[in-house]
Amino acid sequence: MLFFYIYNKPLLTMKLPITFEQFSKDPTKGLLFLVIVAIGYLYVDIKLSNSDLIGKYDERVATQDQKIELLTEHVRRSDSTLGYMISKVEMMQIMR
Repeated sequence: MLFFYIYNKPLLTMKLPITFEQFSKDPTKGLLFLVIVAIGYLYVDIKLSNSDLIGKYDERVATQDQKIELLTEHVRRSDSTLGYMISKVEMMQIMR
């Protein structure tokens, strides 16, 4: 039995799925159990960290979208100003 103690009182008792005698007779079963537990832990850990990262990058994408919209508006204004100036220069060249 596995005991978790808090203040010298058993908090949780859990019977392991394999005893030490069984582990000593066939250690591959015990190692497979440990591997399955480790893989399960890593799966849960990566899912939790991915959900945190997704939330952070969603905010970042929103701010990048705002910047892209602002820069697109600046480019549109610059293009229209450039077109106006080119037509003005052409008119001045014709008048010469």
